[in-house]
Amino acid sequence: QLISYTDSMTTIQPAFIDFEASSLDLIASYPIEVGICMPDGTLHSWLISPHVLWQDWSQSAEQIHGISRETLEADGIAVSEVASALNELLPEQVFCDAWTFDSFWLHRLFKAARMTPTFQLESISALLDTRQVREWSALRQQVITELGLPVHRAANDALILHKTWERIAPNQDELAPLTGQTRQA
Repeated sequence: QLISYTDSMTTIQPAFIDFEASSLDLIASYPIEVGICMPDGTLHSWLISPHVLWQDWSQSAEQIHGISRETLEADGIAVSEVASALNELLPEQVFCDAWTFDSFWLHRLFKAARMTPTFQLESISALLDTRQVREWSALRQQVITELGLPVHRAANDALILHKTWERIAPNQDELAPLTGQTRQA
């Protein structure tokens, strides 16, 4: 089933998610921070306390996101609390810009919490037409410059996705929450 995110009258205002991780290793890495931007622009983020089995750590990744393992151990939230919060807050679908990595880290988080997500993770590309795909990167860079936020922090990156979507979405004055706008294509 293919879901269409626009109709002739309305464009959806989706929720976005971003993860920071211990490394980019798609076997051993794990999520260390998750940020979401809700359809109305509200931000939520959590530092994630490493599960006992999560041992991977990359110094180069730490240099990029600026989060130490010690900070996670001291200030991180338990995986079950983070997974519960995501299930409580997120709508049926949430969008990301690095699906391969984000889906892996989402799976690791929920597996460690022994929970199942109540939402589906989709790539931002599912929302974009060919023209929008071509324009996305330049618009995203413009948003980053204008916001002046540090990148590679989960809430900031989710907000950047939200603001870039607002710029690129058609019928921007008619943005609507992601509910009831699905149909088979």
